[in-house]
Amino acid sequence: MAPASPASPPSASSFSSNYSITPWEVSFLDPLRQHRNALIILNQPFSFALLDRVWHASRWHACADGGANRLHDLLKVADGKDRRHLFTPDLIKGDLDSLRDDVRAYYSSQGVRIVQDEDENATDLMKCISALVDDEKTERHSVHSRWYTTAHASQQNTIVILSGLSGRLDQTVHTLSLVHKLRKTRKHTFVITDDNVAWVLDSGEHRIQVDHQLFGPTCGLLPVGVDQTILTTSGLRWNLTEHPSSFDGLVSTSNHLLPDEPVVTVKTTKPIWWTMELRPLTPC
Repeated sequence: MAPASPASPPSASSFSSNYSITPWEVSFLDPLRQHRNALIILNQPFSFALLDRVWHASRWHACADGGANRLHDLLKVADGKDRRHLFTPDLIKGDLDSLRDDVRAYYSSQGVRIVQDEDENATDLMKCISALVDDEKTERHSVHSRWYTTAHASQQNTIVILSGLSGRLDQTVHTLSLVHKLRKTRKHTFVITDDNVAWVLDSGEHRIQVDHQLFGPTCGLLPVGVDQTILTTSGLRWNLTEHPSSFDGLVSTSNHLLPDEPVVTVKTTKPIWWTMELRPLTPC
């Protein structure tokens, strides 16, 4: 939708001159590129085409509890073939109240690390991220994904959360909340579904490289978790210039990427969610 112009826009002084420009590129859908991605699979539906892309672009793979059921069942009949042995996760972790016995037995037989964590103050997604942090700190070698090297030992992985924006509303809000909070400790955390990819843009200025073969036409800027932000954009059909955005005011949903613009820029005074529509994928 086209945003209305504000009656009295804030002045340019709303933005700090000390903001740095943060570059963004969604590269984890290209398995042919070199990556340091960590994939966490949640207990929500996803297609084989999407799984195939993000899996082969990642070097560490975890299932949050019932996410293992989703992985197992999808691969057992993918394209009429049993492909489970080609997508063996490094870890299944959570309170394991959703993990089925047959799925647990299968992945146990494949040597997958299965960790039951009954901490009631952490969700299964939080527990998987904690395991990733531990693996990064200890440079622990995985049986199935040898992604630790001396050169990369001190680097963080990009976290790719598969699903998490569909299904139960409370779980979706948890994903939004957690990624919002992670922005200070993890440089790159993305959430992807068959419909869209989304992540948090922290306060400052951002340059987003857009692959129009993968994304579009719709996009959005969502002021989740903040009272209000001031937005300035370029590269969109309906750009904003020092425009307030809040749940009590304007929310830029159903905006459009411009096909002839390879870069979208966003300047924001508060953290905001950026989302792009994902076009239909084919397996890699």
